[in-house]
Amino acid sequence: MIELRHLRTLVALKESGSLAGAAKKRFVTQSALSHQIKELETRINSTIFVRKSKPLSFTQEGTRLLNLAEEILPKVVETEIDLKNGLTDQISDLFVGIDCHSCFRWLMPVTEKFNQSFPHTNLELSSRHLFESLSALKQGQLDVVLTSDPIPDNDIAYLHLFDFEVKLLMANDHPLATLPYVTPSQLAQEPLITYPVPVDRLDIYRHFMEPAGIPVNKQIRCDLTAMLLQRVACKDGVAALPSWSINEAHGLSLKAVKLGTEGLKRPLFGAYRRSSHQANVAQQWLSLVGQEGLSKQKLN
Repeated sequence: MIELRHLRTLVALKESGSLAGAAKKRFVTQSALSHQIKELETRINSTIFVRKSKPLSFTQEGTRLLNLAEEILPKVVETEIDLKNGLTDQISDLFVGIDCHSCFRWLMPVTEKFNQSFPHTNLELSSRHLFESLSALKQGQLDVVLTSDPIPDNDIAYLHLFDFEVKLLMANDHPLATLPYVTPSQLAQEPLITYPVPVDRLDIYRHFMEPAGIPVNKQIRCDLTAMLLQRVACKDGVAALPSWSINEAHGLSLKAVKLGTEGLKRPLFGAYRRSSHQANVAQQWLSLVGQEGLSKQKLN
């Protein structure tokens, strides 16, 4: 009567606080999610949450189902992992591809937590495949990929982990530092300091400057975040970075400004092969990544 997909939807509703957010987490359309909820409500002959409540509020029946979901789902995942791994202590590898240069540092706490929970799994983080990571995942060279640019594929499952904001970082006395936000045209003459990534793969170009018809004036590439931040502080140019990288600018006279009136928001997804024997372990690691990322968003 009640299926695991229903329980996972309830957890997504609680975590996101809205139908739109839950649909994003479950990687389905809002219409499909609404249909699934209506189906469940018909089966139990009760409503699950109060319509148009902000924040989303569960009914008594919905709360009871949510408690059931939070009790059962971890046990289901744990049992699946045990069954797939067998009863031996054989060591397995989980290869994770990352197409984000600035992610490695904040992923370390996640790696430590994962190692404690899965002592028989070696977690290997790599940026070797960069923007070919999804192809490497499909070919079996990787088990998990963190990406902001999912490519629909029936063989690959995507989990929406969280959204983050990209801001423009500049020296404190830069002419743009006094503004509440910057526009694409204001960046037309600014040198852009970036990680070693092609211009057409930069979020600030693809999702902010290019739609406005503004080309990148000059690109200055840096391999390391510390070096990049130093060059921004020395007024060599400006940089577009997520909040976790900006937080590393301790002791430097820098200012972060919004990109556009609404800010430039980007999603982070975790991808894995549906048929992989490591799929359940991948889900567990991605759950930890999502928790760590959300905690960082709250701190910012």
